Amino acid sequence: MAAQRGQRNGVGDTPPAPTAAEITAPIPRVVAEVPAARERARAIPEAAVARLAVYLRVLSGMQDQGSGTVSSEELAVAAGVNSAKLRKDLSYIGSYGTRGVGYEVAVLIEEIERILGLTRKQSVAVVGIGNLGHALANYGGFPGRGFPVTALFDVDPDLIGVPVGGLPVEHIDDIPTICAEREVSIGVIATPPPAAQTVCDRLVEAGVQCILNFAPVVLQVPDHVEVRKVDLAVELQVLSFHVARRADNAAATNGVAPEFNGKVGGKINGMVVS
Repeated sequence: MAAQRGQRNGVGDTPPAPTAAEITAPIPRVVAEVPAARERARAIPEAAVARLAVYLRVLSGMQDQGSGTVSSEELAVAAGVNSAKLRKDLSYIGSYGTRGVGYEVAVLIEEIERILGLTRKQSVAVVGIGNLGHALANYGGFPGRGFPVTALFDVDPDLIGVPVGGLPVEHIDDIPTICAEREVSIGVIATPPPAAQTVCDRLVEAGVQCILNFAPVVLQVPDHVEVRKVDLAVELQVLSFHVARRADNAAATNGVAPEFNGKVGGKINGMVVS
């Protein structure tokens, strides 16, 4: 009877009534299948994601040198982190290594690439072909890591049509069309600050959901768009802080009061100096 249920012998036949078991059976839930790797990726803290990218760079170098395995201690030293933090980071991607052996370099590279979404190429568009834009367009390290630059844009009429890094520069008015045609997934903004938001809006219009911003401005984007800001001046200021702190520490060690805001002051051996 079950095998016949739902079948009709002729037009207009009425299907048999469902059995009691079928009536009481739980309704199956349709759940979208999401790869386990992507599920794990959602739970990884952003700081750990940044470190995973560093591990990948280090591991790729080790692979190029012929290394087949690496211990957590060796990888931690090469990446500049402590081994406990490294093991915690790698546990996010489900990789725990083998006691006494360590991690297989090739396998670990594959796992990190999958988590970082590097199993397919991410097309990149660079907007603003000034000195920085030229450097980015000509940088050979992007394609080798899965980030081919496929489009360049600017407003300077002297640049339009001129090839840079093998690609002709297009006008920014063509951003929506060209980025959509070439399936650009990452936009790089290297424009002067006043133009950055307009460029950003056009990239978003083209469906670009990830933006790397070198302009020293805060971009306004929809919630689904991810923005990473790179402010070189800020990075230099942070480095300046570390230089100044080391100089102060060295001065304190030598018994010389460090300078603060043009005035000599601080503590030396627990004594206040003013």
